[in-house]
Amino acid sequence: MTDYAQEQEMEIEALQAILMDDIEEIDCSESGLSTKNRCFQVLLSPQDDDLDESAYVPVQLALIFSHTEKYPDEPPLLNVRSVRGIKSEDLMLLKENLEKEASENLGMAMIYTLVTSAKEWLSEKFGHDVPVEDTEETDTAKDDVIIPHGEPVTVESFIAWRERFEAELALERAKLMPESALTAPKEKKITGRQWFESGRHAAKGAAAVAEGSEEEEEEDIDFDDDFEDEEDMLEHYLAESSEKSTEGSRK
Repeated sequence: MTDYAQEQEMEIEALQAILMDDIEEIDCSESGLSTKNRCFQVLLSPQDDDLDESAYVPVQLALIFSHTEKYPDEPPLLNVRSVRGIKSEDLMLLKENLEKEASENLGMAMIYTLVTSAKEWLSEKFGHDVPVEDTEETDTAKDDVIIPHGEPVTVESFIAWRERFEAELALERAKLMPESALTAPKEKKITGRQWFESGRHAAKGAAAVAEGSEEEEEEDIDFDDDFEDEEDMLEHYLAESSEKSTEGSRK
């Protein structure tokens, strides 16, 4: 002979261990069920388990149940109640689905199965709703976005910029190197790096300072150490493009 009372008590203990604070025993007069047996209420929401529990939940459901005398060989008494944000027609539809599922699971403890189904229904129907506060924050963030108006960076635009940049460097080298180095035969010409390492640029720089002491000092240029590879030049180009984009957006 089946001991229904023992099976029901074991199921309640298991549910309390799993659901913890989300399940509580309530007075039968508050359950909405026609019974004098023990009644329990399970609070459910579409909120994911890994989110902050203190966060505001826009919808919440109370699933109320009570074991009948021969449960689980007969279905439990069920009721659903909106704690927050669920329409009565949605509650009626959910209750019908749960009662149908209970009839399909006779002969086994089924309350946790029904709880899982109710939570899945909540997640499917309300889980993707965004609270009004979040929507307003998103709109504000969109207003703060600055749309760049500069030229998009492509391989072709970078190559063109690099050619202009190298030409400018060549002109600067020509200005600083003595005429003898520029007009010498090809086999006797020295590179810009060799001329810098020889120390001749120091003497020429000192003479230039003496002649034009009242002029504004020009910024030193290190031709060979900067932009040693295309990666450095690309970073410089991207930074320059970003500055132009920012200026464009301000205009």
